[in-house]
Amino acid sequence: MAAAAAALAAAEPTPAMPQAAGAGGPAARRDFYWLRSFLAGGIAGCCAKTTVAPLDRVKVLLQAHNHHYKHLGVFSTLRAVPQKEGYLGLYKGNGAMMIRIFPYGAIQFMAFEHYKTLITTKLGVSGHVHRLMAGSMAGMTAVICTYPLDMVRVRLAFQVKGEHTYTGIIHAFKTIYAKEGGFLGFYRGLMPTILGMAPYAGVSFFTFGTLKSVGLSHAPTLLGRPSSDNPNVLVLKTHINLLCGGVAGAIAQTISYPFDVTRRRMQLGTVLPEFEKCLTMRETMKYVYGHHGIRKGLYRGLSLNYIRCVPSQAVAFTTYELMKQFFHLN
Repeated sequence: MAAAAAALAAAEPTPAMPQAAGAGGPAARRDFYWLRSFLAGGIAGCCAKTTVAPLDRVKVLLQAHNHHYKHLGVFSTLRAVPQKEGYLGLYKGNGAMMIRIFPYGAIQFMAFEHYKTLITTKLGVSGHVHRLMAGSMAGMTAVICTYPLDMVRVRLAFQVKGEHTYTGIIHAFKTIYAKEGGFLGFYRGLMPTILGMAPYAGVSFFTFGTLKSVGLSHAPTLLGRPSSDNPNVLVLKTHINLLCGGVAGAIAQTISYPFDVTRRRMQLGTVLPEFEKCLTMRETMKYVYGHHGIRKGLYRGLSLNYIRCVPSQAVAFTTYELMKQFFHLN
């Protein structure tokens, strides 16, 4: 979601021609702009994440070396989970993900716009660099605000049928709070998440923003089309959005993936037998590298993330573009 949200928010609409004020004019459409933006980002994020939820579940199982599936690869695990847990097992933890991803996408969009304006007006930085800076800051803001929900989602996704520690979202919240240090227990693994999010969101903004601006400036007719809610705004065609977003997501994911692996193992905490050896980010990275190496440790499951990239970006970009037009955000 981060790459999609970053890329989508990076778009700077072309100024529209003045219209007469009224029910459909700019004055009316400015009303509740942040609420409409909030809804558009949240809906797009939920649709995208639900589409790739089975791959997210498999990623969590592989990253943390769940003993039921640690000997399997990506596709073997996709086949094994339904056999052991039923097809709904592929969506385990998705409820918590939806609760998290809706505010995550919304906060990231709004924070990006705020930081972009702040960086441009206060620091005088513009162009692709201000997208890089604003995107990194927006991604970190969204992560900090929604991290406890991600923690619970990962715990639920890691469970295997017949070995449940948590009965649901509320029970997971209560158990973590009671047994793992109260409120701070929900922020295990926050540091590697922030360190991974900064380059992830920043590179996503930078890559997508660059590809979009170059594409629309050099081949507007071939790559772009007028927005349905404002013909004066040029937007990328859907398949071009998919391509640009996929490239941005793949590059950003490659750079930040070791931090993602570290975060997942720290989030799982006491669920893992090697819990006491992975108390800090440094200890966790050292343990993963020492026992599993780079390819099967720090980058385990990366191929799955590449596979997730195309459908996730396709749904996120398509849905968000529709929502932008529906809510008159252009």
